[in-house]
Amino acid sequence: MNAKLKPRTTKPLLLTLGAAALMIGGGGLAYWFFSQQGRLSVMPVGANVVPQDALMVVSLSTDQGQWQQLREFGTPRSQAVLDQNLAQFRDRFLTSKGLDYQRDVQPWVGKEVTLAFLSPQAGLTVPNPGQAATPPNPQPVVMVLPIADPLKAKQTLEQSNAIKTGKWAERKYNGIQIRENQETPAQTVSIAALNPQTVVVANSPKAIERAIDTYKGGPALSATPGYGEALGQIKAEKPLARVYVNIPAAANTSAANSNRPLSPQGLNQLQQNQGLAATATIASEGIQFKSISWLRPDSKRRFEVKNTAKIMPDRFPAETLMMASGGDLQRFWKEYSQGASANPIRFVNPEGLRQGLKASVGLDLDQDFLNWMQGEFALALVPAPQGAPANLPASLVFMVQTNDRRAAEKTLKQLDDTMASKYTFKVEESKVEGQSVVNWSLPAANVNITRGWLNDNVAFLSLGAPVTGSFVPKPTGSLAETELFRKATATELGSNNGHFFVNMDRALALNNFPLLQLPPANRAMMEAIRSIGVTAAITSDRTSRYDVFVMLQKGNQPGALPSPTATPSIRPSASP
Repeated sequence: MNAKLKPRTTKPLLLTLGAAALMIGGGGLAYWFFSQQGRLSVMPVGANVVPQDALMVVSLSTDQGQWQQLREFGTPRSQAVLDQNLAQFRDRFLTSKGLDYQRDVQPWVGKEVTLAFLSPQAGLTVPNPGQAATPPNPQPVVMVLPIADPLKAKQTLEQSNAIKTGKWAERKYNGIQIRENQETPAQTVSIAALNPQTVVVANSPKAIERAIDTYKGGPALSATPGYGEALGQIKAEKPLARVYVNIPAAANTSAANSNRPLSPQGLNQLQQNQGLAATATIASEGIQFKSISWLRPDSKRRFEVKNTAKIMPDRFPAETLMMASGGDLQRFWKEYSQGASANPIRFVNPEGLRQGLKASVGLDLDQDFLNWMQGEFALALVPAPQGAPANLPASLVFMVQTNDRRAAEKTLKQLDDTMASKYTFKVEESKVEGQSVVNWSLPAANVNITRGWLNDNVAFLSLGAPVTGSFVPKPTGSLAETELFRKATATELGSNNGHFFVNMDRALALNNFPLLQLPPANRAMMEAIRSIGVTAAITSDRTSRYDVFVMLQKGNQPGALPSPTATPSIRPSASP
């Protein structure tokens, strides 16, 4: 490792680093390491070692204090689940090898470690003719471990039991000594000391060779266009974690391995993007995320710098369970439609919606609707008032600000006529708080829809429970005024382009609503969350920002992790 250190000290140090890397490198454990770190430079540790074409890079703190803070959040059930998961990784990758993180690793490791997930081709091993087939290649992963105190590493690791276990082979690549230990054909560990301050660990020989080539001058993460500038915009004082996603590389890999291949247009749309980066910071009431996405330098695409979202959180009642809003529905739909074929999470098929509207009500989506929808919009879930039928626990409410009320009235009147004549809905006017609305009802199917206007230019449509009285003509207390919403959407951004908000406490308490029915395991983790708030903004013609705050339940003071032989248990709730 270091020319000043005796050769005998290299083996125990690398051995322990390898075992520690196995412990850290498990995918589930990455979540746990979102809980640590000191003051960092803009570039993460290993930015000059990680290949530029890495699919994803995660830099994680090693600050035990912040890790402990993260464990203090949650319910007794979620805390027990998370502690047990962490203990299982510890037992598999440390305890089974005679290692203890606090004793053998923490005294010498630097302030953060970096994991780089490479393209599957980076770790590809092709057997020689006649050689037995090998197990499927794992996802190639490279970990960069900084050594903050080489002398402490030598002292602590010489006493570790790990030096007596494992069979290691040595080889040289590009002038760098590599040690490799293959416990099973599917579990290979390759370790190399690049210099006295940096060790890299990989789960395949090819992956560590890629890291060495990068260190020796190959294209590195640090030279990615726009990467340093983007990180500078989302830097935090003490981040728990920093993440980067290489969108073009990820798109290519996804297209090559997906059962639903991307169209050439969809792939080209994704490849206009350069990257997505985020930081996570622990706060007194939860976790704050700052994220940014940016376009490639040669991209022909440009963002329209227009952040006009202002009014929608004031239009919904305080008890609103969920809300998603934006600044311009026509523009939003155009951008969504252009990228829908490349979007793995596609809630609505744009062409399917167009055809469905034409076939069902004889109206054109673009000409009859979007032409007058050039203002703010929102979709929300509002709970039913007391006394409402149990089978209608909530209502989906859509609002949009129009730029042409006359055109909007014409389209809505056509809808009234079609619902009455073609689908035998009962269409009639009524009053809510003295204001005229139109109701569409189909008693046999228990379908109730109400539409109307909140003022001269905001149209609404409600489907489900009778909730219009909670926001017509305006709410008594608005969502924007609630403490939960204000905390969830607090941001350093000035003007914004919309919000997303979930009151998880209320949403999970809502019964008989199919969208919120979760598997027990997922529900246990969701119960640890009080609310989620997202604020979006276009910050330049090439960058967009998303600030996210996840407000968490405050749990019990965490104790020691379960012992290697302990069974899962739920901590008793704290006394009131």
